Amino acid sequence: QVQLVESGGALVQPGDSLTLSCYAAGRTEDMYTRAWFRQVPGKEREFVAVLVGNKVTSTNYAGSVEGRFTISSVNDGNMILLQMDNLTQEDTAQYYCAAGTYYSQNYYYLTSHYAYWGQGTQVTVSS
Repeated sequence: QVQLVESGGALVQPGDSLTLSCYAAGRTEDMYTRAWFRQVPGKEREFVAVLVGNKVTSTNYAGSVEGRFTISSVNDGNMILLQMDNLTQEDTAQYYCAAGTYYSQNYYYLTSHYAYWGQGTQVTVSS
C-alpha cells in the first residue's frame, strides 16, 4: 500500500504561480508512475501530468497545462511536486495526486491506471 497526502492548495490570482506537494509513504518502491489529476464539481476527474520511471524519468502533460505546469519529484521520488505558473480561472479545481505501479502509453491519462490516490487539495484562481 502507498499513502499519498497532498498539500499546497490555495486561493491565488490569475497569473500567479503555485506549487503543490504530494508526500508518499508506505511501499513507495512500488511506485513507477506519479501523476496529478484535477476535478471540478460536476465533471470527471481529468489528467494533468505524469512522471514516469524512477532513476530515469519522462513526463507527459495535458494540452491545457503544457508549458505552464511542471511535474517533478524529490526525496528519492517520495515527494511529488506540481509547479503551476501563469494560473488562470480555468485551473480552479481540486487537485489529486496519484501513483501507479506500471506505465501504459495508451492509458496513462485514465484514472483507472493508478492504484493509489490522495485526498486532494483545493486550488482556486480568482481575482
